[in-house]
Amino acid sequence: MQRHILCPIAGQISSKNGNDQQAPTSGLMRHAAIFSIFIPLRLLALTALFITIFITSAHADHDGQPHDHDTNTAHNEPSLVTTANVSTSTQASTSGTSNISIATSTSSGDAIQQFVAGDFSQRQAMLSDWPGSVESLDSLVEFIANDELYQGNSGQTYLLNKDDQLFTYPNKEETADWPSDLSQITLTNALRSALIFGQAKVKLASDKPAQRLQAVDILANNIDQVDPAIITTAAANEDSAKVKKALTALQARIDFKNGDLPTQIAAAKLLADSDNPQVLVDIESALAADGLDASLKTALIDAESSVSRRIEISTWTGHIFTGMSTASILLLAALGLAITFGLLGVINMAHGELIMIGAYTTYMVQNFFQAYMPDMAGWYLLAAIPAAFLVSAVIGMIIERIVIRPLYGRELETLLATFGVSLILMQLVRMIFGAQNVEVSNVAWLSGAYQVSSSLVLPYNRIAIIGFTVIIVALLVYLLNKTRFGLFIRAVTQNRQMAKAVGIPSARIDMMAFGLGSGLAGMAGCALAQVGNVGPDLGQTYIIDTFLVVVVGGVGQVWGAVLAALGLGVSGTVLEIGIGAVLAKIVLLVLVILFIQKRPQGLFALKGRFVE
Repeated sequence: MQRHILCPIAGQISSKNGNDQQAPTSGLMRHAAIFSIFIPLRLLALTALFITIFITSAHADHDGQPHDHDTNTAHNEPSLVTTANVSTSTQASTSGTSNISIATSTSSGDAIQQFVAGDFSQRQAMLSDWPGSVESLDSLVEFIANDELYQGNSGQTYLLNKDDQLFTYPNKEETADWPSDLSQITLTNALRSALIFGQAKVKLASDKPAQRLQAVDILANNIDQVDPAIITTAAANEDSAKVKKALTALQARIDFKNGDLPTQIAAAKLLADSDNPQVLVDIESALAADGLDASLKTALIDAESSVSRRIEISTWTGHIFTGMSTASILLLAALGLAITFGLLGVINMAHGELIMIGAYTTYMVQNFFQAYMPDMAGWYLLAAIPAAFLVSAVIGMIIERIVIRPLYGRELETLLATFGVSLILMQLVRMIFGAQNVEVSNVAWLSGAYQVSSSLVLPYNRIAIIGFTVIIVALLVYLLNKTRFGLFIRAVTQNRQMAKAVGIPSARIDMMAFGLGSGLAGMAGCALAQVGNVGPDLGQTYIIDTFLVVVVGGVGQVWGAVLAALGLGVSGTVLEIGIGAVLAKIVLLVLVILFIQKRPQGLFALKGRFVE
């Protein structure tokens, strides 16, 4: 008598003596034929439902409400300060209890306090020869640009944040005792000019190439006031190739504006290698002038064509990068849905709300750090990631246990039940947090951007999201292919009845896999909180795209989800630029419908025998 052993991955039955046998297939063939007939109809019905939900949710307002800045009667009305010409190299940090980016060194506090206490001539002298560090001068620029810097009647320096909270400086202690004549520190045109070039001077003297490159950017934004001798001297002493190239380009722009004809022609040829949009503006302005020399005009036309092409390449590179970051978020959400949909065959309409729960968990962790661990507030994201996973996973397992498990095999009832769960979760969030969007601050170490070129800047938070998604995909592939739990998931997905026959606890695997998928959705919400608004309707924005990724990639297929997310994310971003967000959604839906009509199983078909 032969004993048969289940091979759960291949879905085959192997005999003890090594001879492979095929299971009876007559019943399976009949079920497969019926199933193949209904696949297109079911997918088309599901797509129609997606369109209905999309049209309904398109009217929802996802934008956050602006914060009101109430004027306190204890201080003077802040005057409007024009800061458009002030190029700052740092971004305002919104983390911490004060929502104010404050330099922590003693020297920066002393320098800023001296600036506040000084009169006009003293301030001008300080800006010409700043006594503090580069970071302290950046902080001063930031405070003034954000209308945060104030002085009390006793000469004390204060910082007023956007929530009308007053803090002493530099010890960052909130005070309720407002001075009677609190006045805002503003700049005259002369001081503003001194601040710009003082900041550039300090940065040019820095031993860090990044600081010197920022100085070149500051000078480039105020090119009409730049002394050419400063650029020539700096370029001659520069040892960084990247900074020297930027200085040479700036020198060429100055020569083009102020030089004689041969100098202008030579400068135009140098500027042809630039991708700076302002250079293109300068060239177009010069070409529009009357009486232009023929040789100069030829050089300018060539330069215009070259610069335009470079800017276009940089622009599309930026669009593709944005699409990849969007695809990364979609992939995080779709991976969880691919697992649950492939394993259970359940259309979970509450999956978007699990994304929302992850985002709100991030918000709560941020508030906890700000309230109880303000010194660690800049690192709240490291705690928010596992917290978002755990909270969403637990809620997902509860949904599976209470709502979905009694409805297995009844797809329409499951769809309606999970849709009801999504509405309940949205209303609960509205009751707890309110209907308005909440603010989730970017951590300081993800603020700013990496400047590839003058027309291509890659935000650090989006770079981090792409890297985070790559890590999660790698861990998930390892989990599914190299662990016992992953083996059980694949076995139940491919042949549930046979997996149960060999003792795999399919009910427990269902619950744990549903929790895994829900946790991945929660981490997607955590990532979304760093780049978008967080509100009760957050999940409705992404649920359709998430389902599209699963349908196109193939049910239960990780690599299919990866390719589908990249394709839909990048193409969606490109289409939005050309035809707008609404039409882009419609075009994508039409393309997906055409695709699933030709290939209902998706990019990658699930292998194995399905036993009903």
